[in-house]
Amino acid sequence: MRCLIVDDHTLFREGLRRVLESESDLQVVGEARDGGEAIEQARRLSPDVVLMDIGMPGLSSFEASRRITRELPGRRIIFLTMYEDEEYMLQCLDAGASGYIL
Repeated sequence: MRCLIVDDHTLFREGLRRVLESESDLQVVGEARDGGEAIEQARRLSPDVVLMDIGMPGLSSFEASRRITRELPGRRIIFLTMYEDEEYMLQCLDAGASGYIL
């Protein structure tokens, strides 16, 4: 499975990349720092799954998710967050996400 990691924290992206790449069936094809970069990278790299932080500067994660799922049907968006608020979960699903990981 080809994954794109989207988070504004470099250290988190690097750590998640190491964890994912330890799995033989996962390949991290790229990283992005914000929603705009996520859209560009998704278009260019065509990942199967986009793992995206819920709170980043610039274009919102929710809008980036909407655009990616609209422009690239079949791509899965999984939001990564520390927020347990049900409202965030509903916003993620409304934005086209396939899942939400605390």
